[in-house]
Amino acid sequence: MAKQFASAGDMADKKISFTEIGKDLWAFTAEGDPNTGVIIGEDSVMIVDAQATPRLANMVVEKIRTVTDKPIKYVVLTHYHAVRVLGASAYGADEILMSETARSMVVERGQEDWDSEFGRFPRLFQGHESIPGLTWPTMTFSDRMSLYMGKRRVDLMFLGRGHTAGDIVAHVPDANVMFTGDLVEYHSACYCGDAHFADWPDTLEEIRDFELDAIAPGRGDALVGSKMVNAALDTTSDFVMSTYKPVARVAQGGGSLKEAWDACRAACDPKFADFAIYEHCLPFNVARAYDEALGIDTPRIWTAERDREMWEKLQG
Repeated sequence: MAKQFASAGDMADKKISFTEIGKDLWAFTAEGDPNTGVIIGEDSVMIVDAQATPRLANMVVEKIRTVTDKPIKYVVLTHYHAVRVLGASAYGADEILMSETARSMVVERGQEDWDSEFGRFPRLFQGHESIPGLTWPTMTFSDRMSLYMGKRRVDLMFLGRGHTAGDIVAHVPDANVMFTGDLVEYHSACYCGDAHFADWPDTLEEIRDFELDAIAPGRGDALVGSKMVNAALDTTSDFVMSTYKPVARVAQGGGSLKEAWDACRAACDPKFADFAIYEHCLPFNVARAYDEALGIDTPRIWTAERDREMWEKLQG
């Protein structure tokens, strides 16, 4: 029996948690759904990743208002994916920030990604009528910029390619806490459809070098304490390489995409089959790994049509 497309069958509401991971630093998590970070400064609030719709973003705002009445001034977007950015309008922020590379990806493939993810995640896009359009940053940067929220400094940094070409992290030095977006996951599959597999582990080591006290990952529970932080970094790296290596062996040996799929499943199913969105991610991950192994550096653009074609070929 063919599996339902992507997350089309996942319509059950998730339990929301709002966890303080450092002084005035919060992680909004929901059992493997996309997370949002909240940084409270002396005079204002910063959001890290906006959710898929204004409806979901308003749930974040409700949680914020239980701990502070300071105005939301900044929305930081760690990358361009629709489930991360299209809720931004709900916060009424003064500034929306992303990397220059991420902005260029909105230009190149933002609408296609919206159409694609709308089909993949129907539950997350409930209330989509309130999305005003693509989310555009008001400020961009190349490698690093610092924002001051009173005395609290937040460093936005590009540490290397991984989940996409333009991922950034937000580091709060006074608490040694980082908001990583989808560069780090916890008990959730990594979506690698737009990934750079060869670079991703090195980027994770750049994160590890901070010797962080806590991480708000892209999906999964907040990571508090060095033991949990390092375990998540290890597991994320293992997931990425366990996906790529068997696919690369098949692709570079002249094998088919379906043979690569079988090799990937043999390596990954025993370790990761119970991770959130695992079955959802697998066809897109294998397709991108196959392309990268054959020297295609820039991920091909996913469209709603290509999504279905790939799913039927591998999961159907």
